[in-house]
Amino acid sequence: MEFHDQGIIISLRKYGEYDALIDVMTAQHGRHAGLVKGGMGRRQRGTLQPGNEVMLTWRGRLESQLGTYAAELRNARSASFLDYPAKLGVLNSVCAILSVSLAEREEHQALYEGLQVLLDTLEQAGPEPEVWGALLVRWEIGLLSELGFGLDLSCCAATGVVDDLVYVSPKSGRAVSRGAGLPYHDKLLTLPPFLLGGGNVTGDDVRDGLSLSEFFLERYVLFPHNKKIPQARRMLMDFLG
Repeated sequence: MEFHDQGIIISLRKYGEYDALIDVMTAQHGRHAGLVKGGMGRRQRGTLQPGNEVMLTWRGRLESQLGTYAAELRNARSASFLDYPAKLGVLNSVCAILSVSLAEREEHQALYEGLQVLLDTLEQAGPEPEVWGALLVRWEIGLLSELGFGLDLSCCAATGVVDDLVYVSPKSGRAVSRGAGLPYHDKLLTLPPFLLGGGNVTGDDVRDGLSLSEFFLERYVLFPHNKKIPQARRMLMDFLG
């Protein structure tokens, strides 16, 4: 069996003495692992770094087999992040989140396209998280939605009003207005304004957004499978200050 696809490398591990096992977020085949013969050698190792976009050919005798990859470099993103700790932290975080949250070989084309936009923006933008942080939060919330755990930020869960929404209920994942949530504000999650399409994005907004998406990723996606938020995702908050 054989298929051709494009993808973004999300992990690279040594396999044997010279070969490499890569995990790739592909456009049409979801998260898909494969073996690269000689992948840890000098000629191929640079191509297989996490964050790089590649053209792939996968071959296997059976569809269920691990199979082998031939990879051709399309965009060497990983090198452009090396001098920017926060950007490298984002790259490591999204790769780790994909590795632990997605089942193998389930197509998620919208999620893949969103990842492309996020990494393209990250590559071109400055180092300030206010520039790309909102997009990162939206991508993580999009991941929740793709997996069936979307947040409802359209109106207040308690009153139905659509104005002055400043909280999110940790139980329902629905927005809560300032008036309805004030008596319980210490038990509610902060809803950053940019998720409702308003205002300039601040560093605090980005941190609030990441705390929001992390809470629901851990509760609904990872905890039921006895998994935890990856260390790379935890460290991202330190990079943001």
